[in-house]
Amino acid sequence: MKTLTAVSALAIAVSGMATAQDLPQAENDWFVSGQERLAEELAKLPNTNRAVNIILMISDGNGGGTNYASRLFAGQQEGGFGDEYVQPQEAFPNLALVKTYNVNAQTPDSAGTGTAMMAGIKTKAGIIGVNENVNRGDCSTLPGNTVASMNELMSEMGKETGIVSTARITHATPASAYAKTVDRNFEASVPEGCDTQTDIATQLIEAMRSGMIDVAMGGGMRNFHGDEGGRREDGVNLMDVAQSELGAHLATDQASFENTPLDGTPILGLFESSHMMYEADREDEPSLADMTGAAIQALQAKSGDNGFFLQVEAGRVDHANHGGNLARAVRDQKAFSDAVAIADELTDDADTLIIVTADHEHALAFNGYCGRGSDILGLCMGIDGEGVAHTGEPELGADNKPFTVAGYLNGAGSVLTEQADGSFFGTRPALTEEAATDLDYLQQAVVPKSSETHSGEDVAAYAKGPWAHLVDGTIEQNMIFHIMNYAATAE
Repeated sequence: MKTLTAVSALAIAVSGMATAQDLPQAENDWFVSGQERLAEELAKLPNTNRAVNIILMISDGNGGGTNYASRLFAGQQEGGFGDEYVQPQEAFPNLALVKTYNVNAQTPDSAGTGTAMMAGIKTKAGIIGVNENVNRGDCSTLPGNTVASMNELMSEMGKETGIVSTARITHATPASAYAKTVDRNFEASVPEGCDTQTDIATQLIEAMRSGMIDVAMGGGMRNFHGDEGGRREDGVNLMDVAQSELGAHLATDQASFENTPLDGTPILGLFESSHMMYEADREDEPSLADMTGAAIQALQAKSGDNGFFLQVEAGRVDHANHGGNLARAVRDQKAFSDAVAIADELTDDADTLIIVTADHEHALAFNGYCGRGSDILGLCMGIDGEGVAHTGEPELGADNKPFTVAGYLNGAGSVLTEQADGSFFGTRPALTEEAATDLDYLQQAVVPKSSETHSGEDVAAYAKGPWAHLVDGTIEQNMIFHIMNYAATAE
């Protein structure tokens, strides 16, 4: 402690000396902005209020690389170079790096990562709401190995809780709020002979029945009925159950969403048969920001002074990355950032802890020495040694062909294609800027795979509000639960 205090005092003294001296760089914009940021950091005081409200916002698949691409995209959309742009969550005062591995997987899946954040333990890939003693797909291993989620704990404290996602609401991350299952794929049914659990959709309705979940909005309608296009085989229409037995408002399109009562009435929003549409393609359904705002208002109306807990997921950032389609990934991430801004606007830092993070990253990489302003979705342009903006001339590989700023290490965009004899062969095409920036373009990849994979690298966690300063350093992913729980119960 003495060492830290001494170092801090020295840093302040050195800062004072540096600014007092007539340094040649003192008028440089970068120097001035650095001094301003230093002053902001020195003025910070930790918020140790009890958190009345907690919002956990998860952009599925938005690790460091995807976040970088999204930052540049958003900034370039506003006419800048992109590098200097600050996404809403990037302005939060506290930051940590998060280790994402599952106990049996160096590269994680969202079931294990969701359970880590929502229950405070690391567990295996592919299982939700259970500990590592469960074997995936083996229903006999479930008894005695379930764990409690943040939604359960917050509900027991008298708070209202909700989940919002652009993925199926029965998908891995949102399911981590309420489900206990030996396999994330048991969304609409369980195998014959599995008598230790029900399917995930049924578990959601039962969570709503018990009052543990008050608001649930996303995709996945097919898992709630057995009519045309439905996946249920038990003859039960869970949407009818939600309306007739639980008194829930059912929203299935933009009009019914806009008519959603925000007075504490239970809400079930199911806007697509499977996942909701990508932001770039969205029609007749609310945005993630719209759903987030409505969920907060509904929970506030019902909770009063008791407060609420809300999990928000941008599920389709992940899916676009899996498809090797960065153009849709960054647009969905921009929609997520808009949701962060809404959550921040509708709450007070004095009593609301907001943590913004990701469950994992993808195998996304960045190429070459690109000049400022190179379109993050386009070709890597040369560095101008005399100016700031790029030269407008593409950098070339050793094959004398241009390449994009971003690419994937594996995926459907691989330059290798399968031949008739089962072997793989290929060569890079000569790309144009127009082709590379098309909405449907798949970034070039190395290893051919039908679906690009996650990666195991650290992700960021941004935080503001009560006890946000605990989000610090490099942490295990399950620490997010412990920070949230402590903030809600601190004396």
